[in-house]
Amino acid sequence: MRWYHYIAYFFGGAFLINAVPHLGNGISGHSFQSPFASPPGEGLSSAMTNVIWGLVNLVVAYLLILRVGSFDLRRTAHAATLGAGILGMALMLAHAFARFHGGA
Repeated sequence: MRWYHYIAYFFGGAFLINAVPHLGNGISGHSFQSPFASPPGEGLSSAMTNVIWGLVNLVVAYLLILRVGSFDLRRTAHAATLGAGILGMALMLAHAFARFHGGA
């Protein structure tokens, strides 16, 4: 296994978890922050924009996780690397969006 496979799995986890708030808000019909809002990341984008952005994140996650190397969820190193990407991005998203949605 090459070192860059682990980098791909880490960022694949980050893209995978980033799809969750965009798809969740978009599918439920709510506006939500996205990189396409004005100002980027702070303004609200439409539900449709968030659904599309969420799906783009899923496609990128798929490419990074399942098309780079030979990802095996039963291999601890693979699962831990993916989980670290998920955890890292989830904490960053929680911190970033807390100021918009009343979180601590």
